[in-house]
Amino acid sequence: MSADDVLTSAEGKMSKAVSVLKDDLSAIRTGRASAGLVNNVKVDYHGVPMPLNQIASISVPEARMIVIQPWERDILPSIDKAILKSDLGLNPTNDGNVIRLVIPQLTEERRNQLVKTVRKRVEDGKVAVRNVRRDGLEKLREMKDGKELSEDEQKRALGQLQQITDRFVDEIDKIAKGKEAELLEF
Repeated sequence: MSADDVLTSAEGKMSKAVSVLKDDLSAIRTGRASAGLVNNVKVDYHGVPMPLNQIASISVPEARMIVIQPWERDILPSIDKAILKSDLGLNPTNDGNVIRLVIPQLTEERRNQLVKTVRKRVEDGKVAVRNVRRDGLEKLREMKDGKELSEDEQKRALGQLQQITDRFVDEIDKIAKGKEAELLEF
């Protein structure tokens, strides 16, 4: 294993951490409808919990409405129940063919709670990136101690690892600002 392998591995893991954070934040409800809001709601599909997006099509015909069209009509009650059990705080309207979810306006208090939640998840994302950096640092130290790297090669690799970390932390900060702005928008 070379220093470049360690850097490539760390970059891939940091990218994955940012991707997980984006998915996590997409499930946080803003005042606007988004398919990401209900994509991962687990529905009991013939005794097996399945993500909603795998058993129905989800569309956003209006800024404040989500329409869920299941591929089989007989699972409408299960979808209804799953949405009510989720922590989304939405009441589904079932017309026998589709389920409609109307997204209500957020109160100022709820917006502030959601901003705190976003900040906590963003911090968790930064911690994940820093943990990957720490693992990379340890691997590079081991390689230097094992005479696989010279001191100059290690210093170069450590500098590159820090640059990669800084790039992903900056990306996380941009994602956080965007999500907070979205939440505080009226």
